[in-house]
Amino acid sequence: MVEVRLRAVRVDLQSNTPVLLLQETEGEGRTLPIFIGTPEAAAIAYAVQGVAMPRPMTHDLIRDLLATLDVSVERVVITELRSSTYFAELQLRRGAERSVVSSRPSDAVAVAVRMNSPLYVADDLMDAEGIILAIEPADEDDESPDELVGQFRQFLDSVKPEDFGG
Repeated sequence: MVEVRLRAVRVDLQSNTPVLLLQETEGEGRTLPIFIGTPEAAAIAYAVQGVAMPRPMTHDLIRDLLATLDVSVERVVITELRSSTYFAELQLRRGAERSVVSSRPSDAVAVAVRMNSPLYVADDLMDAEGIILAIEPADEDDESPDELVGQFRQFLDSVKPEDFGG
């Protein structure tokens, strides 16, 4: 497994679709782009920005339920891409007992962000779908979102639908 961090949640200006960018923490710095729904993008963005809602949103409710049941999310793993759909798992732990719950990547990341759980991508998935975005490590914090989106757009302009076939 490749450990990743949530690099950004952006909107692809061409398709007006939110995209989740998961960047590996070590190695080449490959990024796995995953297109997600607008409500899920908002849920992730709210958590990252620390926006407090007057009532719990769905992912907050999941966090609260898990905490009440003394269950921790050991990690989230983006496991595969099948028929243009990404799959993920929440790997849970309660005492010595471990279990795995299937999830959409966007929901899994929304829960992980709220629980400070690490994110991973399966090795073969990152090898097949990971892309290199030209982000200099020293300039990472100084780069504007428009520059990052522009780099991602260059990738989108060069990719063909058959590149995503399973």
